[in-house]
Amino acid sequence: MAIIVQKFGGTSVANPEKIKAVAERVMKLHRQGNKMVVVLSAMAGETNRFVDLAKQMQKIPDPREMDVLLSSGEQVTVSLFAMAVKAAGLDCVSLLGDQVKIKTDTMHTKARIKSIDTDRMCRYLDEGKIIVVAGFQGITEDNDITTLGRGGSDTTAVALAAALKADQCEIFTDVEGVYTTDPNVCPSARKIDRITYDEMLELASLGAKVLDIRSVGFAKRYKVPLHVRSTFTDTEGTWVVEEDKSMESMLVSGVTYNKNEARITISKVPDTPGTASRIFTPISDAGIIVDMIIQNTRASHLTDMTFTVPRTDYDKAMEIVEKIAGEIGAESVTGDQQIAKISIVGVGMRNHSGIATTMFHILARENINISMISTSEIKVSCVIDEKYTELAVRALHDAFNLEKENQPEEV
Repeated sequence: MAIIVQKFGGTSVANPEKIKAVAERVMKLHRQGNKMVVVLSAMAGETNRFVDLAKQMQKIPDPREMDVLLSSGEQVTVSLFAMAVKAAGLDCVSLLGDQVKIKTDTMHTKARIKSIDTDRMCRYLDEGKIIVVAGFQGITEDNDITTLGRGGSDTTAVALAAALKADQCEIFTDVEGVYTTDPNVCPSARKIDRITYDEMLELASLGAKVLDIRSVGFAKRYKVPLHVRSTFTDTEGTWVVEEDKSMESMLVSGVTYNKNEARITISKVPDTPGTASRIFTPISDAGIIVDMIIQNTRASHLTDMTFTVPRTDYDKAMEIVEKIAGEIGAESVTGDQQIAKISIVGVGMRNHSGIATTMFHILARENINISMISTSEIKVSCVIDEKYTELAVRALHDAFNLEKENQPEEV
C-alpha cells in the first residue's frame, strides 16, 4: 500500500467542476489501495484578487495581515474537495496548515518550513481517509498564520512527501511537464522526460514557473522523486531525479526567462570596507532576495553598485536603499523595472567550453544588448531590456537545437 502525495494547482481547481474531476482522479488511486494525501492551491485568480484588495487598503500591505488574507483561498478549495469526495461515498478530511502543524519561521508572506507533525495525518491514513491539505500555509510558534510565498503549495506537497516518507510525489499543473522553454513563446519547445534536481533548481530560480524553487530544494535534500504532469491528461510528464551519466551529454537542457525583475543602482558609493554590508543587510532583513550584483570602480575611492531584486519588492527595496544612500553619502539612487533575465541551463556545461560565448553571439546577432551577466557551472544568465525577451528565448532555443532530444556536440 503506497503513500502518494499529489498537488493540484489553481487552474486544476479553478471551479467546482474541475474540483470534482480532481477528486475523481484521487479516488481512483485510493480505490486501488493507495494512501492518498492531496495538496491544493487556491482557485486560479483568487490570490491575485486578494493582493489587489490588500493594495486598496495599504500601498505596501502589512505582512501579517496579508497572510491572514491570502491563506483563505486554499481553505475554500480543500473544503469543497472534501465535500466532493464525501458525496461520492468515501471518507475525506480537510486540514489547514495549523491543523497539520506545519511550523514555519516568522517571515510573513515568505515563510520557511521548520518542521511538520505527521501524527494526525498518519492516524487518518491508517483509518482509510483521504487527506486534503491547504497548500501554501503554515503557522508560527506563536500560532500566527504564515504563507510560503508564490508557488508555496509545491513546497507544501514535497515537504509532506518527505515527512511521510511517501512513495511518490506528483505535481499536477496545466502543462504536461517541464519544457525546454515556454511553449507559449517558442512553439518548438520540447517536453523533457527527465531532468536533474540541480537543473530544475536553476530553471526554477531563473523564472521557470512549473515548480517552486523551494520544493525542488526539499526534493533534492530528501531524495524525493518528483513527477510533474498535467491534470487534464494521463500522459507521463517530467521526472525530476538525481543526476546520472547520460544527462551530461545534453549541453543545454532549457532556456528560461524572468520578467519579475527590477534593477537598482546606487551611484558614487564610498569604496570602503563594510559599505556593501551596510547596503545589503537591511535589504536581507526585509526578506528581499538580491540576485545579480555588479560593482564598477570609479576614481576618488568611489564605486557604483547595481543589483537586481524581484519587481514585486521594488518599491520596498527602493525605500530602504534611498534611506541607506543618504546615510553613507552616495550621490543618487536610480531604478529600472523594464528589464528581464534570460538564462540557459544544463549540466553538460560542466564539461563543454564555449556555451556562454555562443549565447553572447546569438544575442548580439539579434541586436540585443546585455547589461548584466551572471554564471554558475550549469547556467548563464543575462539581463536585457524586457521588450526583447521573447525574441531572445526563440533565438537561443533555435541556436542550441533544443527542439531535438539529442543535441550535437558543437552548436
